[in-house]
Amino acid sequence: MTENQRFLPTEGIHNFRDFGGWPTSGGGTVRRGLLFRSGQHVGASDADLEAIAALDIRTVIDLRGASERERNPCRRVEGFDGEVLFYDGETTSAAPHMDVDDAVTTAEFARQRMVAVYTRMPRNPAMSEMFGRYLRVLDERDGASLVHCFAGKDRTGVAATLLLHILGVSREDQLAEFLLTNAAPTLSVLRAQSVPGLEARLGRKLDDAAVRALLEVHEDYLSTFLAEVEKDHGSLDAYLAEAIGVDEPLKERLRERFVA
Repeated sequence: MTENQRFLPTEGIHNFRDFGGWPTSGGGTVRRGLLFRSGQHVGASDADLEAIAALDIRTVIDLRGASERERNPCRRVEGFDGEVLFYDGETTSAAPHMDVDDAVTTAEFARQRMVAVYTRMPRNPAMSEMFGRYLRVLDERDGASLVHCFAGKDRTGVAATLLLHILGVSREDQLAEFLLTNAAPTLSVLRAQSVPGLEARLGRKLDDAAVRALLEVHEDYLSTFLAEVEKDHGSLDAYLAEAIGVDEPLKERLRERFVA
């Protein structure tokens, strides 16, 4: 599968893609057409919604916090009768790439801020709850699902990584899926949704390298998350069991459902 085949062509949604298709350790493949991820749908066009309707998505997991949802209400497919799950409160102080201060005007400071986001994420109770709800709902509900946050790259990227790990996808391919965000053909959508507000808060322009550090993903972002998990729990599997509440029977059911 080529990179372009993974992305759904969209006009007002960033980073909408199928994250199935990866090989697993048992010789199988993660099923396609069931697991989708994206950024928020506040700017979804009618054409976007029509394309999404064809995917038969029955469950949406919205990882944004209450204030993010209030500021950016997502458009859903007309007549959508599935379930939308969300956290009743804040999942973070701000969308991770929007968590900035006056120092974050250059790429190095922007990258440091993003690394700090991934350092905190494993210990964020709201995110632990939502990661757990995401993985459990995949076991409970039939049909395709969509997981998204504001940009569809940080919180969503970690959620996808956790699931791919459970399904037996190699660490190398987990990283490849995480970094595929940088190939999304819709970065202009995220720029339009993010940069004006960032610059208004800072009272100055961000240089292009800083913007890319905030709006893209890098290997050290994910490696930081994994290192913090291993520091606290010893392994990703122990984190899933102890912090997320994912036991071996649930893992096996997920593999049965999503690996062909």
